[in-house]
Amino acid sequence: MILTVTLNTALDITYRVPRLTPHASHRVTEVTERPGGKGLNVARVLAALGHPATVTGFVGGATGRSLREQLAEVEGVRDALLEVSGATRRTVAVVDERSGDTTQLNEPGPLITADDWARFRTSYEELLTGADAVALCGSLPPGVPVGAYAQLVRAARAARVPVLLDTSGEPLRRGIAARPDMVKPNADELAELTGSHEPLRATRDARRRGAHAVVASLGADGLLAATPDGALQAAPPAPVRGNPTGAGDSAVAGLLAGLVDGEPWPVRLTRAVALSAATVLAPVAGEFDFAAYEGFLAKVSVRERANAA
Repeated sequence: MILTVTLNTALDITYRVPRLTPHASHRVTEVTERPGGKGLNVARVLAALGHPATVTGFVGGATGRSLREQLAEVEGVRDALLEVSGATRRTVAVVDERSGDTTQLNEPGPLITADDWARFRTSYEELLTGADAVALCGSLPPGVPVGAYAQLVRAARAARVPVLLDTSGEPLRRGIAARPDMVKPNADELAELTGSHEPLRATRDARRRGAHAVVASLGADGLLAATPDGALQAAPPAPVRGNPTGAGDSAVAGLLAGLVDGEPWPVRLTRAVALSAATVLAPVAGEFDFAAYEGFLAKVSVRERANAA
């Protein structure tokens, strides 16, 4: 079982419009709703790949009830979410069908009390006992301490469970110092962490800050991985147009699946890039085009970069 942690879960709402124009009214052509937040997206992709997943984090209010009802319909994903008094947030993605661009609006999430956080820590440590790996994903809701992910990384390491961290800002800065097995920032998050906009230099610096391996999302250029054995870059055969929401989460699922399956880094990165590209072709986050995924697997290119040790 792979455990995914989403402290700031969401109900993801996607609107599709013929063309998004500022300061104008729009007729929505399609609306979809899905249980969301980065870790829930990761869990859905893992389940589709045949890896059972358990999701934990916080939910509350009417939005939280709707999220759990829809999550119960997802085969291969077990709900271990904790109820809180506040309301689960909503995220709204507006897809411009003409350009393929997506505009994202994210609410802040419910206020988490000290008692809520203590309950979660106890539940999390219990869940670790049955986990093959754990992913710590996304933003922190109000009230959760900024060093929360560092605490959760240390708990996973104490339980000897491999841990991947996917967050940003100060939670990433503190979390990486707790020495996770992997971190997966995007290029902007990596630059904010290290002060460098040169990806290879930045991944090298991020590893020095404590991560065993750093896998950076470079958009259309794929993934750059800095590992103890050196650096590799994996890229799709060509840029993929569509809805990029959730593409990074699918990459995390591919990395976790490869880790649990004991695959070498080139295979892990190939799967992660293929999943990410296939997710861009899907209509909503947490889903991917399976036929496209299988096609991309044979076309992803992986090359060595300068040593990042």
